[in-house]
Amino acid sequence: MSAKPRHATRVLAACIATALALTTAACGDSSEPAGKDAKNITLTISANAIAGGKNAAGAEWIEKWVIPRFVEAQKAKGVTAKVTFVPSGVDDEQFKTKLALDLRSKGGADVIAVDGIWVGEFVQAGYLKPLDEVAGDQVESWEGWSQIPETVQGLGTFEDKRYGIPLGTDGRVLYYNKKLFAQAGLPAEWQPTSWQEILDAGAKLKALPGVTPIQLNAGTAMGEATTMQGALPLLVGAGGEIYHDGKWAGAGQPVKDMLDLYSKIYAGGLGDPKLQQEAKGRDKSFTEFAAGKIGILAEGDYFWRSVVHPTDGIAKMADRDATVGYAMIPAKQPGAGIRGQDFVSMSGGGVRTLNPNSKYPSQAWELLSFMHSAEAVKAELAGATRITARTDVNKEVLAADPMLNFVAEKVLPVTAYRPPLAVYPQVSVALQEATAEVTGGKSVDEVATAYQKKLEGIVGGAGNVTS
Repeated sequence: MSAKPRHATRVLAACIATALALTTAACGDSSEPAGKDAKNITLTISANAIAGGKNAAGAEWIEKWVIPRFVEAQKAKGVTAKVTFVPSGVDDEQFKTKLALDLRSKGGADVIAVDGIWVGEFVQAGYLKPLDEVAGDQVESWEGWSQIPETVQGLGTFEDKRYGIPLGTDGRVLYYNKKLFAQAGLPAEWQPTSWQEILDAGAKLKALPGVTPIQLNAGTAMGEATTMQGALPLLVGAGGEIYHDGKWAGAGQPVKDMLDLYSKIYAGGLGDPKLQQEAKGRDKSFTEFAAGKIGILAEGDYFWRSVVHPTDGIAKMADRDATVGYAMIPAKQPGAGIRGQDFVSMSGGGVRTLNPNSKYPSQAWELLSFMHSAEAVKAELAGATRITARTDVNKEVLAADPMLNFVAEKVLPVTAYRPPLAVYPQVSVALQEATAEVTGGKSVDEVATAYQKKLEGIVGGAGNVTS
């Protein structure tokens, strides 16, 4: 075969370069997601839910409500969509491991439900990308963002970028027994504006025989409940954050302030230190509150919904609505909380995100956003009264429950979240241990110094810790 002329070779090379450029653009380098105009699409949804097993109601909602309605909506647009649900019914850590393996191998479902605490870890591992990088400009224009408070969006945010849409969330408050308050000469409608006012109320409750004035979870027996119901709300109430700007909070003033309040409650005889050491101490605190033996208790809205619920609770209170009061957690003093807040909270929850390896990222976003539309969120609730991420839905479904409506309207706008990083669980245990030591009688300075040293060992040295 004769050789091609040089000019022909140059033309061929240019054609190849042009073709490669076009191919690259089609694969995602342009502003338009790949496969945006496809008329036949295949999508999958993954969640740790399965019919007849774990989170069965969620699995049923996906299979019987989401998929048929989404397919119908796509058909109306001239698109043939095949959507499949990939169920699981395993331990959360097993599910997390499976997701990580799928994403690492560029596989997995297009729309994935994850615990919000996993987001940052998955991002740092390169498994997730910001939603707008995956699906383009349509992400920013979604109507749902205007219905989800910025604080709640934080559940799916990492380093100021959105990686997921929150499924729902919760909030921490102070519960109090109105009957005990009346006996102690305290107001039926109580809203402390500082930590000192909590201590002052505790001092009055202390005069009542057989009553523990304040229950603030402490120690390792309470596990993450110590961190989320006690240590972290107090930390943000003192103006600190456990992780901020790439560093972990060490023995600085916010941590010392948090430990100091623990010391004043337990060394001051306002709490029961032995209860914090019991294997089932948290459950016992629920029972004691329901029996009128605890005056003030810091907990999440789970306590109202599932613990002291008059008919379905694990520590039923037939007179819950009349006897149990609730108040926002105050900052150490007005304006001393994070972001200059007067009141604070901590929240948790799950998010749904997009697989960056999706063949149809634009349509995957359509599916994800559809799953978080007001109509879909109400359908997922199936008549249950729970706090969702959407303000418009909350106003409708929580109208008959003043307490949950209180959390949605007052608490969520000031809430904060745990850092979604792999090392966080170890930091949490260190915080629990610190609260146990103070509760046991050690000095705040001694405990803070030991905590700082332990923290440095966990997170990679003093350069990663503020003090």
